[in-house]
Amino acid sequence: MLVIQQTSKLLDECDQCVSRFWQMREEDRTPDFFQEVKPHVDKIHQLLKEWQQEANTWIQENKPKYMHTQQIASAVESMEQFVVQSFYKETSKKRFLDATHSTSYTIKNFERLIKGEAMNAIEETND
Repeated sequence: MLVIQQTSKLLDECDQCVSRFWQMREEDRTPDFFQEVKPHVDKIHQLLKEWQQEANTWIQENKPKYMHTQQIASAVESMEQFVVQSFYKETSKKRFLDATHSTSYTIKNFERLIKGEAMNAIEETND
């Protein structure tokens, strides 16, 4: 899977986490960890691991001015936490929303950089 597709999936997951967070608060229930939480988190964890490797490779090759591997690592760590937290109504609202917002911002900036690079490559082949 291409890094741009992985990035898009992670942005979708950020939105789904916020939706799930509000839904769990409305339903006022605790999910079954092994039936609901763990399978979903394992899938996202694998995607995050692959994305981090691809993103770090892209950053090392392209050396963007305002994106560093530490930002990617921080986004991955934060997302690993809030994906789990999104299932539980006891999660602090402010902390959860701040974490999702911060991570989305980093991932969107990375996506913008990759898309810009893809557009530059297309323009160069058309010359």
